[in-house]
Order: sequence, then C-alpha cells, then structure tokens
Amino acid sequence: MRSIRVRILAIFAVLVIAGVGAWQLLPSDEVKKDPVAVGTTDAVTSLDPAGAYDAGSWAIYSNLYQSLMTFKSGAIVPEPDAAESCGFLGQKLQTYQCELRDDLTFSNGRKVTAKDVEYSFERMLRIKTDVGPSVLFPSLKSVVADDRMITFNLSARDATFPQKLATGAGSIVDREQYPADKLRPGSQVDGSGPYVLKAYERGVSAELAPNPKYRGALKETGVPVTIRYYEGSEELLTAWNASVLDVTHRQLPPARLSELNPADPELRVTEADSAEIRNLVFNVREGAPLANKKVRQAIASIIDRGPLVTDVYKSTVEPLYSLIPQGYIGHSTPFFDAYPQPDAQRAKRLMQEAGVETPLHINFAYRADSSYTKETAELRRQLEKDGLFKVSVKAVAWEDFQKGYAAGDYDAYTVGWLPDYPDPDTFSQPLVGRQNSLHNGYTSKQMDALITSTLQYSDRSRTSSDFKELQALVGEDVPLVPLWQKKDYVVSKTDVSGSQYLSDGTGIWRLWELNWI
Repeated sequence: MRSIRVRILAIFAVLVIAGVGAWQLLPSDEVKKDPVAVGTTDAVTSLDPAGAYDAGSWAIYSNLYQSLMTFKSGAIVPEPDAAESCGFLGQKLQTYQCELRDDLTFSNGRKVTAKDVEYSFERMLRIKTDVGPSVLFPSLKSVVADDRMITFNLSARDATFPQKLATGAGSIVDREQYPADKLRPGSQVDGSGPYVLKAYERGVSAELAPNPKYRGALKETGVPVTIRYYEGSEELLTAWNASVLDVTHRQLPPARLSELNPADPELRVTEADSAEIRNLVFNVREGAPLANKKVRQAIASIIDRGPLVTDVYKSTVEPLYSLIPQGYIGHSTPFFDAYPQPDAQRAKRLMQEAGVETPLHINFAYRADSSYTKETAELRRQLEKDGLFKVSVKAVAWEDFQKGYAAGDYDAYTVGWLPDYPDPDTFSQPLVGRQNSLHNGYTSKQMDALITSTLQYSDRSRTSSDFKELQALVGEDVPLVPLWQKKDYVVSKTDVSGSQYLSDGTGIWRLWELNWI
C-alpha cells in the first residue's frame, strides 16, 4: 500500500511542477445545472394537441406528450413509443392495431390507458378546429379500445397511417383533464412525454423539466430546457447577440445565416438539407379575385424566384418548382416545365382570356416578420411591375393570420410548411387535398383520386408516378405557387452538446438530445 501512495504523491508533484492544475484531469463535482436556453420564432398556437397544426406547437408537443409511435433521429420508419407493438392486420391496410405499454403515467400521476388513446383521437376529430390536425386523418372511421389494445378502423387503405401516429396529431391526453368537445383552456399540460411543463408564458417562454415518470422509446430524457419565443428573426438575433440563448433554431435572419461558418471555433453550426418549403397560396373560393385558374396561371407566369433566393434570403434557400421538395419520392419540376422563366406577355394574354380588368386588385397577407416583410415586398414588386395587379399588403400576427386565411379573408398569402413525417404524402393531402390545412377552398376530384392512389402502397417507391401526376395537376390548377426550399440551421454555444440532433425533418424537436459539456 505504501508504494502505491508514494506513486500517487509523485504524480501529483509532477503535475504541480509542470504547471498543470490537477482539477483539469480529475472529475468535477460541479456539473452545470442551469436549463439550456433555446430560442425560436416558431410560435405556439395551442398547448392542447387538438387545437394546432403548426411547427411551433408540434415542436413542444413532441416533448410534453407521447404518441403510440415515434421516429428515432434520422429514421424514416417509426417505432413504438407509448405502444409496446403496432401493425396492420391483414393486407388491406385498413385496420391498424397497437398494444399499449402497461407502465405509462401522465405527469399528474394518473395511469395512461387505452381508453385515453381512444379518447384523444375521438376528441381531436370531434373538435376539428380550423387550425387543428384532423385533416391528417380523413379516412379514420373509428378507434376502439379493449383492455390494452387499440384498433384503428380506416375507410380506405393508408400505408402512411403509422407515420401519422408518430406526429403531434397522435398526442395522447388525459381524458379526465381535457374536455371532450372543446379545447382545454389555460397553460396546464398533462402528458406522458419525456418532459413536463413547469411554467409557461404565452409568446414568451416555456420551462421544461425531465419527466422522471416517462417510459418509452427513449433511454434518457435530457436536462432542463427553457424555450424562449420571439416575434421575428431580428428579435431572435438580438437575444443571441446578448448571450441570452444557448441554442437557436428557426430562425436567425438570412443575412446572419449566410455568414455562418461551420468551422467557427466559437460556435457549433449544424447546416442540413431540409424539406421546409414556402408557398404563395391563393384563395380560390367562388367569387374571390383569384378564383379563375387563368388568373392564377398568370401569376405563376411572372413569379421570379431568383431575387427571392439571392436578394431576400441570401442564398440560404433554393428555388422550388414543385409541391414536393427535393429529396422526396416523386419530386418533379412542373412549375419550371410550365413556367420556365418570367413571361409578362404570356401573363397578359392569360388575364385577357380570363376576362378580368387590369390591374386586378388583390389583398396579400403574411405573418409579421422582418424576413417575410422583405419577401412580400419583392413579390408585390413582381406582381405590380407590368400593371396586371394592384396589391395591398398586410402583416398579421401568427394566430390572427391563421384564423384569417382559414376564414378566407385574404386573396393571397404566403405559408411555410415543414414535413410531419418523411413521406411525400405529407405535402399532398394536407396542402391540396379536400378540406386541406391551407383553407384556400381548393377541391379536385382528380387530385383526391391521386392522393388515395398514393396511399395504397406499402412499397412507397411505387407511388412515384402518381406523385408526379399529382404535382403536374398542381402546376395546371395553380392553387399555390411553390417559392423555395430551405436548409435547416441550428446554432449553439460550444458548451452545449447534441444540437446536431435537435431537428431532422420529421417534425420532432428533440430537446432531450441537448446537454452541457
């Protein structure tokens, strides 16, 4: 024993002589316990999962609530989370069954049961808010709970149903705390996800703590996190520059993003391909100024994506010529094929064929944000420069903006879109299907038939031709004009780990991956 002790003392003496602090080599008891501060411009519309279908709300749902299925980081096939197992019964893809885990507990201490799952889906479909997720389940006829077994009965084949269960629309709520026919008021959340909500100030912040009762696909539930919400990208940048934040995601201003260097030793920068897209959407309801297809085709004929990409977004986006972005099965370029370059003469001819007097007056709304203000100014310039349109512009706060376009208040409006799951279906039914989430009044029997056709194949590669035909129809009917596809940027301080796993395009925000180094 004496010889061992002498060696330890000798080693320590060498370290001191060499000027190396022994504390640098020995484990520290001072583990950082502060919450990781994450900043975003994605607003939360509702803490009740039956009441929202937007990126900000679903980001927090994936942390506070649990779904039967989930996506591991980088995966394209979902796996059980709240479920022990799931699968289709038979080959018809119309009956899907899950067995619930038997060890789940809501954050309030009540046991999660199959009846809660049944209740969660039934109330979501019953409430059916204008900005809610019921649009994802047009074929869901019934949900039946029996002991720990939950059976979903569909009216038509839907190979993507397991993926839809893994989204925020599949969030399981406590049936004793959430009203059956209306949204739950207030800021109380009773979920079984990896985090619990400790405090919430609408539009300002959310304080999340690891849920010790969580059981599911995750092995660890991370460290405390504080989410800070900002109205726009400039406000987010101000907070980042003031060192208020440890991580930013969606989204710093384009000028700042264009300056980021992944090799910067002062930052951790994750730049990844993304399927985030932005569309110029038209109100096609009868009697609306843009109800005539030829008028919409005229707009598609004069839109120039080049200035949007280079001048407005500083090349942090790429031009998009299709409803389905690059990287997804069936991607094509119908808006490039049909409208290869801005053509004012063609637009004038289409307006004449439509029989409308020019300039046609339209109102244009967008979510209030400095980046979108510049984008809107450029789109307005393009629409007005040849005298075909006169555009009145209105910037609207996010929640009011959603209500406005759902009510048909705007002739044209721009909306971003993030995939809910890694399948091209996430860009079809929710955007151009009957009763779609854009609420622009667009319906097409041919479109609905194509969407139904794409859902019948478990082998998703077999859907390519249908999706290409679907995109061509969008190029013909022009219920919207695709503008751009964006890269995904996560920026963090160097003492934060896991930021590269925060987002991967599946609609899940993995706050549990964040930790202190």
